[in-house]
Amino acid sequence: MRMLRQPLTLLSAGLVVVAALSGCSTPADESVQWSPEKLYAEAKREAANGGYEKAAKLYERLEGRAAGTVLAQQAQIERAYVLYKSGEKAQALATIERFIKLHPTSAALDYAIYLQGVINFNDDLGILGNLSRQDLSERDQQAARDSYQSFRQLVDQFPASTYAADARLRMTYIVNTLASYEVHVARYYYRRGAYVAAANRAQQAVQDFQQSPSVEEALLIMAQSYDKLGLTELRDDARRVLQKNYPESTLQAVGGSAKAKPWWQLW
Repeated sequence: MRMLRQPLTLLSAGLVVVAALSGCSTPADESVQWSPEKLYAEAKREAANGGYEKAAKLYERLEGRAAGTVLAQQAQIERAYVLYKSGEKAQALATIERFIKLHPTSAALDYAIYLQGVINFNDDLGILGNLSRQDLSERDQQAARDSYQSFRQLVDQFPASTYAADARLRMTYIVNTLASYEVHVARYYYRRGAYVAAANRAQQAVQDFQQSPSVEEALLIMAQSYDKLGLTELRDDARRVLQKNYPESTLQAVGGSAKAKPWWQLW
């Protein structure tokens, strides 16, 4: 009788273990059963509520589920946006660049190019930037140049686009930023006694960005650098151009220019 009871005991124990394991299993992801339309609606809702990470995952799932449809294209481009909003710049760029490559005739191509520019444009320096009082002209300029190229492509290819006007404003800001960068470097050289390098960098800013307000300080750096080098004729030429173009200039020393304007303000 004892031998008959032992298998029954083991069997009961096995059932208890199975039941326990079943109770600890992870609930199934309900989105697996959603239709493409439901996935899109939920992704939009998450994005609207700031749930960018979850929205990105839903858009990615929708891309695969609705492959080859307009809805899949929409999911791809909106995924790029939520990745950008969540701070995933590299992934956002990779996603939007893939969209532009795969869908060159899409009705949303103008927005895709615009979004590409916006992702690279990003002028939010964050807490560390604010603490150090650093501005865009003191940072690496490659992203600004890439952003400018995207906006230039947009206004050239789609001049009547809804996004063209904003792109033009951002281009104005970028050009001014690049000019400020050249002057920032020239100022750096001047303050360290590298007067030849300072004069050359300032001259580059004057030649390349003639309409930028940074030209005023560039001319001053040129004049003062030439003065330090004993090049009186070049010094006087720079002073003459400065006085002619900025007759009311109050700059007296290198570094005395006003703060850069916000990106939405014109020169």
